[in-house]
Amino acid sequence: MCDTLVATQSATANGISLFGKNSDRPPNEGQSLVYFPAQKHQPNSPLKCTYIEIPQVETTHAVLLSKPFWMWGAEMGVNEHGLVIGNEAVYSKIPANKEPALLGMDLLRLALERAITPREAVQIITELLEQFGQGGNCYSHGETLYYHNSFLIANAKDAWALETVDKQWVARQIKDIYTVSNCLTIAAQYDLASENLVDLALQKKLSQSKTQFHFSKDYSDFLYTTFSQSRQRRATTFNALGARKGNLAIENILALLRHHNQENYDPQNSLTEFNVCSHAGFGPIRISQSTASLAVYLDENNPLIFATGTSAPCTSIFKPFWLDAAADLNLGPAPTAQADSSLYWTHERLHRATLLNYQERHTAYRADRDQLEKKFIEGAFKLQNAKASPQERLAYSNQCLAEAATAEAEWLKRIEKIPAQANILYARAWKSLNKKAKFNL
Repeated sequence: MCDTLVATQSATANGISLFGKNSDRPPNEGQSLVYFPAQKHQPNSPLKCTYIEIPQVETTHAVLLSKPFWMWGAEMGVNEHGLVIGNEAVYSKIPANKEPALLGMDLLRLALERAITPREAVQIITELLEQFGQGGNCYSHGETLYYHNSFLIANAKDAWALETVDKQWVARQIKDIYTVSNCLTIAAQYDLASENLVDLALQKKLSQSKTQFHFSKDYSDFLYTTFSQSRQRRATTFNALGARKGNLAIENILALLRHHNQENYDPQNSLTEFNVCSHAGFGPIRISQSTASLAVYLDENNPLIFATGTSAPCTSIFKPFWLDAAADLNLGPAPTAQADSSLYWTHERLHRATLLNYQERHTAYRADRDQLEKKFIEGAFKLQNAKASPQERLAYSNQCLAEAATAEAEWLKRIEKIPAQANILYARAWKSLNKKAKFNL
């Protein structure tokens, strides 16, 4: 389960658009930041995506992606032209295709590598969708989940919501704020749509007439949309942005990605509750967690990216990055499904230890995390405003990565002195996950 949000120029304090997303995936599925440079290709040469091959284009743009280790595509990312995209799993009365096709994450990466503007990204995704379809298992390593996809697409001056069901789609241009979760959100008012969108709804008896067509109501399923609490999470993010519309800053985006429903939140207290900052628990409902988080200050001249590269933003630090200074980032090895020395799994020690007594252990380092992150943000904007060279900004990003790693190692030692207090079901769930990952706390 994921949450994605955008605030356009008219909604922010200084007229610079903002974007944010939490990627919610299986806890043992390592996700990492990956940079791919701009490249030239032989036109129509075969491009192997996660499951299928499609023709490659002549030129692909440089991208910084947050990418589950096993797939070709990505959950979210930014390209060299300041285009940012996040995707969401959505569910429909029309079953998702189980046959191998393009994953929604493949479509996201393809759009970032090929598009310059949000409108162009909408066109690229929908053309690929109609030609090759979407489908295949969206999970790995013995787990299965099939779904359709929605996308939130933005740059400094424009933003679009794109929602799909199999090869059908509908798109809406965003005027000020918008948020999406694991539910269809576009109703009867939209700007673009697939040719057969309404006719299919009538044919499948999802809608009574063309005049009564309502995309989200007619196409949405009940089970997944309801039990994911996606409409409640979407209301949380939308209302939070709306309350500060015209005065939004990057700090508001980071805080919202860390949002829990209760002030004294403890992830072991519920078997079914989902939060924007999501934590796995005892199954079968809460089986995913926020495995990566991204926020982007969409400066037209040079977007400033804040990413965790790690799970659970409430236990993580957002570090600053720039696309033109990303080729030599010290991001470490790519993670896998098992514990290793990657950034993702190194942080999991702090995250999973925190979960065993969330209130006390999180309190032990939260203020230090906020102070360190504030320092990172202030330093990043100082370099941004001074138009520092890519080399200076790269050095700063790597410095922040190193300082964050040192701090998290110290925090882990600190919280290990605080006794664990997990209930039986919660402790059993995480013991099983840790065993599968060969992860010893």
